[in-house]
Amino acid sequence: MSKIKETSTNYANKQALADECLEVYTANIIGGQWALVICSWLMSGKLRFGELRKNLPNITERMLTLQLRKLEAAKIVKRTVYAEVPPRVEYELTAIGLELRPIINALESWGVKHKNLLGE
Repeated sequence: MSKIKETSTNYANKQALADECLEVYTANIIGGQWALVICSWLMSGKLRFGELRKNLPNITERMLTLQLRKLEAAKIVKRTVYAEVPPRVEYELTAIGLELRPIINALESWGVKHKNLLGE
């Protein structure tokens, strides 16, 4: 996954659009297949990294780590580290992350309708 350099014109355009359009701002946070599916799994409750990996067999450990960090920085996901040996880390949606539930449910409903419309 390539990261857009903060000095690039593409980055500046993306930021300007996100500042003007709150839908783009939101899509930048939860957009992409992994962020949405991670949030979907966490809607059921806390999960450990390994449990998320098991539920997402096609994601690499690196990508899962990057996506969890991105969601944590956006205050969508909370990471809790327990002082145990071996260390236990759990991920859960924050209050604002839980507010995504109706949005994710609406995306799922739309996807079902659209997929049926296409006959897939």
